[in-house]
Amino acid sequence: MEPKRLTLFAGHYGSGKTNIAVNYAIRLSKEGKRVCIADLDIVNPYFRTKDSEAELERHGIRLVSPQYANTNVDLPALPAESYRLVQDRSTYGIMDIGGDDRGAYALGRFADAIKEENDYCMAFVANRYRPLTRTPEDALGIMREIEAACGLSFTCIVNNSNLGKETTADTVLSSLPYIAELCRLSGLPLWMHTAEASVAEQLTELPVMPLTLQKKYFDLP
Repeated sequence: MEPKRLTLFAGHYGSGKTNIAVNYAIRLSKEGKRVCIADLDIVNPYFRTKDSEAELERHGIRLVSPQYANTNVDLPALPAESYRLVQDRSTYGIMDIGGDDRGAYALGRFADAIKEENDYCMAFVANRYRPLTRTPEDALGIMREIEAACGLSFTCIVNNSNLGKETTADTVLSSLPYIAELCRLSGLPLWMHTAEASVAEQLTELPVMPLTLQKKYFDLP
């Protein structure tokens, strides 16, 4: 799939969207594109795009991140750069959206501008092994909640089904019927599978994006 000007990654807590967003931003940068990534995760302060700031800088990727940590603020102030990311059409923008519908409210601030430009991909990151998305029907429910909260519709699905450090090639392969059913229920195409690099090497027959950063994201409870 040709990259859109804006790529949004959203999903339930623990789906792995932050690690995917960082890796995808680096992939676009390696292709010679000017890239900016925005951390709009207002739900989970423990797994944040900012943790990869040094790696992003090495690839010439600008990071936009709100200034908050462990607060009880429902919607923290987003920096002005967040709005410029949507407005500056010379840059490929990546948005890491917070968990479920609560995190998606922040994205809603940009919905009208994103729809007006109409050059975006919004990917639902699915992990069939997480407690609240164990069935395709459960995952579809999360999708609909996020869409209602942000005012944007998903355009595709990313399969990031994993069991942390216990993930094997069979772990990913066993998720294929689940993902196929989620695609059928939602009417959306599968964009790609993702897996830690050593696992991805064993899945050469699938469109897999290897994940090579932030190993801690594979250690979710």
